[in-house]
Amino acid sequence: MKLNFALLTFMLLAFSMLSAQDVHIRHNLAGYLPEDNKEALAFSNKKIKGNFTLTDVMTGREVFKAKPVLSELPGYGAFKYYYYLDFTALKAEGEYQLNLPTHEVSSPSFKIKTGAFGDYHEDLLGFMRQQRCGYNPFLDVACHRQDGRAMDGPMPDSTYVDVSGGWHDAGDQLKYLITGSNATARMIMAYQFYPEKFADNHNALGQPGGNGVPDVLDEARWGLDWIHKLHPGKGLLFHQVADDRDHVGFKWPQDDPSDFGWGPNSYRAAYFATGKPQGLGKYMSKATGISNLAGRSAAALALGYQVWKDQLHDEGYALQCLEAAEDLYRMAKENEGYQQGNSFSAPYRYNEDTWTDDMEWAAAELYRSTGKEEYLTDAKKYAEKTATLSWIENDTSAHYQYYPFVNAGHYALYDQVDDDFKKKLAGYYRDGIEQTIRQRAGKTAYSHGAPFIWCSNNLTTALITQILFYEKMTGDMQYHAYMLKMRDWLLGRNPWGTSMFTTLPDDREYPVDVHTSVYVKTKKEVPGGLIDGPIYFEIYKKLIGLELLNPDEFAHLQNQYVTYHDDIGDFSTNEPTMDGTAGAILMMAAFGADR
Repeated sequence: MKLNFALLTFMLLAFSMLSAQDVHIRHNLAGYLPEDNKEALAFSNKKIKGNFTLTDVMTGREVFKAKPVLSELPGYGAFKYYYYLDFTALKAEGEYQLNLPTHEVSSPSFKIKTGAFGDYHEDLLGFMRQQRCGYNPFLDVACHRQDGRAMDGPMPDSTYVDVSGGWHDAGDQLKYLITGSNATARMIMAYQFYPEKFADNHNALGQPGGNGVPDVLDEARWGLDWIHKLHPGKGLLFHQVADDRDHVGFKWPQDDPSDFGWGPNSYRAAYFATGKPQGLGKYMSKATGISNLAGRSAAALALGYQVWKDQLHDEGYALQCLEAAEDLYRMAKENEGYQQGNSFSAPYRYNEDTWTDDMEWAAAELYRSTGKEEYLTDAKKYAEKTATLSWIENDTSAHYQYYPFVNAGHYALYDQVDDDFKKKLAGYYRDGIEQTIRQRAGKTAYSHGAPFIWCSNNLTTALITQILFYEKMTGDMQYHAYMLKMRDWLLGRNPWGTSMFTTLPDDREYPVDVHTSVYVKTKKEVPGGLIDGPIYFEIYKKLIGLELLNPDEFAHLQNQYVTYHDDIGDFSTNEPTMDGTAGAILMMAAFGADR
């Protein structure tokens, strides 16, 4: 039968419309390790025809061909058809490009290589240095030298206390023990996991030039020193410097116009950890105790004791850390419960309301450090109280409610208990991982396991870390392919085809117009910052003070379920955070190259 010419013309026109702007390929922009499971996604509003291929960029030669597999699962509503492009079988190292020849669509190139992720973990440390308060090596300035004036403490209000140092929290310049303690501890753990992967290219001040100490430990020491300042004596603990009176626009940290009652660029409030609700304005925090703050800080200091004693052979500093850790743990036991972050005039704060996980972590690290049986007894008690408690069970929660998003205590305790208790701890991790698969990852083509609440990228890296912990504890690799899909999500296998880390990889799509004063003031891109990440559209449209400043470059990819914008005005999805970046260092080091 002859094909009608008019019909043929229509079909050719329809085919021409199914062009690069209608068919999209998403993969890890950085690349893959040779032994990785390698699965890209292609999506369109029309069915994709023909095979997909991989070509060697250097030679132009086709090296792999297979049929796309139609997903039975949906995406997030913007496109009708999703296809898996699985090229796990290709292990030869090289630079490649994915192609859909029938539709004349090709992806950005990427590497399959043992060192595909290079030293990205060092780039993340570079972002941490940019966040330093006190002396900031990125700007080469001293800032906030008058931090701070005590509030709610045993001393009279406005008493001067030296709480300089630490890190600016995100695009703002507040400082929190809630996040700083976790960042410090997680960097030390990253070093303990992968000591061979961290270089010494900077001194203790964060300036170029080695000092005989791996940079990750220099950065952790910056955090440890700040914790010591917040714990100036037995029974004393400060937990926050400044509040949302800081939010007066993008500003230089050394010339901070915010005014906390002592004039601009002057003293800032330093809140004492009382275990009771706090706040100077209408939005009071909730609190029942201080165990989250004191416990997590004790864990960080106990980790500091271990590394500075055994690896850096600084006995004096190690003992200083241990003494402070034991006092903070005592304080935490005497005032069990949680203390949240404080706000002044806005409803947004860190809403952490868990603490048994922090106490387990602290007790486990103190038992490792001292051998005192009471710490082991406590650690096991708190482990059973915590069990699988996590954000994992919820599709939404308050901002930072289940912080720090992964319970490192189960991992810290694991090698110090008998086999029966080991099984219990591993089971807690496994049950959580399984829940993410059933509740979220198993329901979408992206296999993404975290809910899209504020700072969803932090949850994604936490889940990756939980799987890394589980693998190291048990040797069970059944969740490894799932973990790689979440890693790949952070590096481009997502609806927007963007990395979630600033400048990584530096020749591909990544966040540029980030919500930070440093970028706005200098227009310099700082590598390694993990942005907040996508959020549910329902959350996005209700946020106060959020306004896009430029046309949305991802408008054709957005949907009514989850959204992301590379825009300075979007503080909800495009603001790099200090603690999120610190929490991703172990993940990046896991895939990074050895020195």
